[in-house]
Amino acid sequence: MVVSPVLLIAVPLLLAFIAPLCGKAAKYIPPAGALFNLILSVILIPTVLKSPMIVSIGGFPPPFCINLFVGPLGIFFAALISLAGFLISIYALSYIRERAVGKYHTLYLLLLTGATGVVLTGDIFNLFVFYEILCISSYALTAHNAHWHRHGTEAAVKYLIQGSVGSAFILLAIGMLYGFFGTLNMADLAKHIARAHSSVLFIPLTFFIAGFGVEAAIFPLNAWLPDAHSVSPAPISAIFSGIAIEIGVYAIMRVVFTLFGAPLSVMSVLLIVGLLTLLVGEICAFRQNNIKRMSAYSSIGQIGLIVFAFGLATKSGITAGLFQITSHALSKILLFLTIGYMIYSIRMKNYPDKYVTEIEINSLNGLGKKMPLTSLGFAIAAFSLIGFPPFIGFSSKLLIVKAALLKGGIYAVLMGIALIATVIEGAYFLKVVQGIYFRKGEVEGIKENNVFILVPFFILAALIIFAGIYPGILTKILNSSSGELLNRIGYIGRLPG
Repeated sequence: MVVSPVLLIAVPLLLAFIAPLCGKAAKYIPPAGALFNLILSVILIPTVLKSPMIVSIGGFPPPFCINLFVGPLGIFFAALISLAGFLISIYALSYIRERAVGKYHTLYLLLLTGATGVVLTGDIFNLFVFYEILCISSYALTAHNAHWHRHGTEAAVKYLIQGSVGSAFILLAIGMLYGFFGTLNMADLAKHIARAHSSVLFIPLTFFIAGFGVEAAIFPLNAWLPDAHSVSPAPISAIFSGIAIEIGVYAIMRVVFTLFGAPLSVMSVLLIVGLLTLLVGEICAFRQNNIKRMSAYSSIGQIGLIVFAFGLATKSGITAGLFQITSHALSKILLFLTIGYMIYSIRMKNYPDKYVTEIEINSLNGLGKKMPLTSLGFAIAAFSLIGFPPFIGFSSKLLIVKAALLKGGIYAVLMGIALIATVIEGAYFLKVVQGIYFRKGEVEGIKENNVFILVPFFILAALIIFAGIYPGILTKILNSSSGELLNRIGYIGRLPG
């Protein structure tokens, strides 16, 4: 008997409402829910690789009902969301201990629910609904520390305003498509769009890219991200950078490839936007003195590289983009978690009565000897993001280079420009690592002895190294995922009747 993938959405949603009733035990609910989803996702992978699962809800067949389309791409993202959600929630067991703890765990579960729903739904309006659950939870989590200083509220409001404008664009695009074609099912919409004139499709497609581009933090729609990261606790920064912005990229690519058939002109625009996002993100990161703002701009740069890979619009490019998403998620989550522990340790030693979420890069000097395990985790994450072997970031960037070279011509030239951004990335990360290990620090008496915080470091570091040495372990599901994204006709053919 095959377990229903509906549970991947239903269980964390149910637990989100149960968590406030559990008092101090509420902090154990997110790890339990995320672990359940991770196990279920892994169990479903072999079934989905053979044939996508279509689940109809409401007693009617598609396109007249709400339905889930669980293919290789969806289950890959569901597993990645669950893995990230589980490790971050373990870290948060001891990290999130002050003010509004119960609300934090509820919002965290809702964020995971929204992210999972986005990647599994086969209905464009429900994609918007789940996307809004993700976004609203993110706005509230950004303001988690608002009681300590006004910057938390300011960042949350900025994020809310930009996100709401983006959501309005998405809703307008959905309304236009429904007005044109009278359906919300994505496969049915794709069938109608394939026969429609391009002039009818230009505005809704533009609105979709602009709307989802806010959450994806592509240039020039990324102003919210550095502020949100700098005021948020480490677990929230990790889930934003490791999951939330990737969901924005997923939504763009699902709409562009599956609904609109990846027009060449649109893919060329995404290619250039990706390259600009990469360059702007890395240059801005290089100029930062604040470690969390630097890491936030680094995430913008990494997203640019991912969009660039998808913009190649080839199977090798999409596979490389998905590999880079995996690499970025694992590496950036580890990076933000280690930074968070460093900031927490320095705060508890120097400012025990204050709640500090950001710190200057120079304040990390000398922590290599005082926090050796945390510093090693930071170094592994940084080296992976730069693209050093044997870490997963090397494999993902190598695949993108190969995909660009296979297309040749101008694509190879653009790839050369993208590699310049990687050099910039290496410069600022190596500067931080040098300070951690080879410069003298001022803080003394710091200890790292919290198992709930250290365990995710070990697991993430092991995954980064293992996937870097054995990239083939991801090849089968990533190839199937890229094939699903490119096979628009096959997606449409899954629609009953």
